[in-house]
Amino acid sequence: MKKLIFIAAILLTQVLVNNSYSQTAYVTNNNDSTVSVIDIPTNTVTHTIIVGDAPFGVSASSDGTKVYITNSFSNSISVINTATNTVTATIAVGNVPNAVAVNSTGSKVYVTNRFDNSVKVINTATNTVSATISVGIEPYGICVSPNGNKVYVANFADTTISVINTVTNTVIGTINVGVNPFAICVSPDGSKVYVTINGFNGKVCVIDSLTNSVLNIIPVGKNPYGLTVSPDGSKLYSSNYSDSTISVINTTTNTVLNIISVYCEPYGLSFTPDGSKLYLAGANTNNVKVINTSTNLITDSILTGNTPLAFGNFISTYSQHEGIASYGIDTENISIYPNPFTSQTTITFSEEQKNTALKIINVLGEVINTINFTGKQLVLDKGEMKEGIYFVQTTDEKKNIINKKIIIQ
Repeated sequence: MKKLIFIAAILLTQVLVNNSYSQTAYVTNNNDSTVSVIDIPTNTVTHTIIVGDAPFGVSASSDGTKVYITNSFSNSISVINTATNTVTATIAVGNVPNAVAVNSTGSKVYVTNRFDNSVKVINTATNTVSATISVGIEPYGICVSPNGNKVYVANFADTTISVINTVTNTVIGTINVGVNPFAICVSPDGSKVYVTINGFNGKVCVIDSLTNSVLNIIPVGKNPYGLTVSPDGSKLYSSNYSDSTISVINTTTNTVLNIISVYCEPYGLSFTPDGSKLYLAGANTNNVKVINTSTNLITDSILTGNTPLAFGNFISTYSQHEGIASYGIDTENISIYPNPFTSQTTITFSEEQKNTALKIINVLGEVINTINFTGKQLVLDKGEMKEGIYFVQTTDEKKNIINKKIIIQ
């Protein structure tokens, strides 16, 4: 059993509860103003949600309760409640919003606005724009560092990456990477930033996040539009739109391991939490393909709406509990750092907790342990837990529940 060290008064108990976790893909259909909702276990479309005009970017919150969609021609963001699969808010942003990214606590959303040359910062508690940050020319891809301290923006028309300090909402660095940077993502430990260089001689640029220097340039296919890193950080996948392939990159050697033919114009890419499956939006075939990451073979194809793009993190994992809603505690009241971690992390509450239950749950919904405690801070040691994604779930004395994702490397 893993070791838990608490800076608090703790009573350890083992409790069996009725939990289920729903894994769902939210795919933006650019030419029919909808989002297709795909149930991951069955690979079936369960809902079609009407959003704004030309939906493009997508980002799911880490607790799985919300999904944010950019409506490029409506100049807005649609906020989807994943429990009901309905749009609960529409937020006006800048001119042609492209990509969107949610920070790890779910408190802030960052949106690139292509023809404003800006990033809008949204306060998720109020669904209002709290800041506007000027970046490079025609910003496309965007990602947030795991600790939430930095945001990285790919400026398509000026060969640069803008580095934003999220405390001051100012650009603190500009990195030259080459012509037409497009998609961007960060490694789970935050040490590397990856960006696609668009064009017929497509590349992936590897950036050291500490020094903001380019470490490597990796040749891939033609017009790499999508990019994602595996949950364990060991592999990088780029979708090469103009030659209908996926490049699989070893992040240790920075070399291409495999090239997967996908028989479509591939766009957005997203992993299931355990990394066993990769979901790929086929823009010209109106479907999402499922790839087994162990064999690199396509195992399923799911019909969607017209021109699925799904640019961003479009797979959501949401916790469902009988009789109790998974809402009620402000996510900013709980912080977990470092996250991802290799041996130990600290969970901190902004206020003293009384009779709060904390559970560690794996991606299958199985409760690893349950602890009732009173206090403000605890230290979680990896112990015998394997590398992967888990959820820290807290339930206070009023039966309010919230889930926070943790990643062990």
